[in-house]
Amino acid sequence: MLDIAAICLVITALLAYLNHRLTRLPTTIGVMAIALALSLAMVGLDAAGLDHGLRRYEESFIRSIDFSDVLMQGMLSFLLFAGALHVDLGALKKFRWQVAALALVGTVVSTVVVGGLMWLALPHIGLPLPLLYCLLFGALISPTDPIAVMGILKSAGAPKELELVIAGESLFNDGVGVVVFALLLGVLSSGETPTFAAAGTLLLREAGGGIAFGLVLGYVVFRMLKSIDQYQVEVLLTLAAVMGGYAFASHLHVSGPLAMVVCGLIIGNGGRARAMSDSTRRYIDMFWELVDEILNAVLFVLIGLEVILIAFSAPLVFGGMLAIGITLCARWLTVGLPVALGRGWFALPPGAAHVMTWGGLRGGISVALALSLPGGAQREIVLALTYCVVVFSILVQGLTIGRVTQKAVGTPAVTRLP
Repeated sequence: MLDIAAICLVITALLAYLNHRLTRLPTTIGVMAIALALSLAMVGLDAAGLDHGLRRYEESFIRSIDFSDVLMQGMLSFLLFAGALHVDLGALKKFRWQVAALALVGTVVSTVVVGGLMWLALPHIGLPLPLLYCLLFGALISPTDPIAVMGILKSAGAPKELELVIAGESLFNDGVGVVVFALLLGVLSSGETPTFAAAGTLLLREAGGGIAFGLVLGYVVFRMLKSIDQYQVEVLLTLAAVMGGYAFASHLHVSGPLAMVVCGLIIGNGGRARAMSDSTRRYIDMFWELVDEILNAVLFVLIGLEVILIAFSAPLVFGGMLAIGITLCARWLTVGLPVALGRGWFALPPGAAHVMTWGGLRGGISVALALSLPGGAQREIVLALTYCVVVFSILVQGLTIGRVTQKAVGTPAVTRLP
């Protein structure tokens, strides 16, 4: 584990350095683009017989990393807490019902839309996929990745209220998506279709239980922070809350991601205002910002390197292009269209529907869920389709969201480079 962690950090640091010196893209996009280019170059050199075994070494290294486990049981808790820590809960309350509707109803409906359309379309390009696998793909690709979204939003220059709704939706819809995915995966494993009551009970236990646990954990940590004034101990308390809380949530069989989001919102708002001195607030912000930047960079490097394990073919490439189009259409139907039609309720600026549709980025969580599927030909198809959507989302949507925002809502896009 130490060797793997050391190699990941060294590669990430070198790619971040190269990005800063050469491409000067936002760090997450830059390191992923360079890692992806290096992996593809390795494949080309291997085909030409000039790689000298480097491709086999990279494949061996990537296979030694359980990407799904590293993200879902390791990085995710830190990244979600760090993201929620800087969300203004007072401002978010204004949009609480809008965010809840987009995160819950939008994710479930998108799962059905994506799954159904993929099931109908894939046989026409020679990639027949069972309906259940298509729905699993819909469940893992429908929620926007808060890690990708919040990282790219820093450079989008969107109006504050629009940025708040996008960030709030992305923080909560991944928890819903993970629960829906787990429900469908249970159907795949057992072969039995659960009743509506059983599905509702699971959703209530996982999502509702995660939110309730996050409230309790956040309040306990808030009271502890309020009782002392020593920044070293207070930073340590937040770190313990994330690591211990996420582990305990998994033992309680409630949603750890939602628990971390709620805990982060409480500490980042009530804790920041009433339980921290100026010195503590500064050190906690600096610590979690650094953790967020480092883990984001490592995660996106791993996404770029993972491409070497995917055996692409012409049908899979066409299938990936089809998946990109269907995913964007589903995003427009379940998020963009409601925002456009309900402008009075959402109270967002004109053009917000286009920004929310194009700004719905997918990232590491989708890849991790695809990798958690049982082995087989269907898994490889779902993984390749997922990878195509994720890469397009980050490299194309991520690099152009600033211009889309500027054109749609008339706000100058600002690129903040590290």
